[in-house]
Amino acid sequence: MTTIPISEAREHLADLGNRVALRGERVVVERRGKNLFAMVPMEDVDLLERLEDETDIRLARKALKEGGRNIPWEKVRKDLGL
Repeated sequence: MTTIPISEAREHLADLGNRVALRGERVVVERRGKNLFAMVPMEDVDLLERLEDETDIRLARKALKEGGRNIPWEKVRKDLGL
């Protein structure tokens, strides 16, 4: 994984975009030695989204098995001011 300062990322955004999209490189952009964000291929983002969805589904199934008191949607909306 490559780490570059944000000033360099600004100057070479198009090139970095190609490196990430076409070559699958991952680039971390930093400022004053602190990591700010990463540029990753869409395949990585898709994988993260799928993992998050699987985790959410697993947790939802666990919560449904626990049972407990059901709260009507109308009450939830009212309580949340929706």
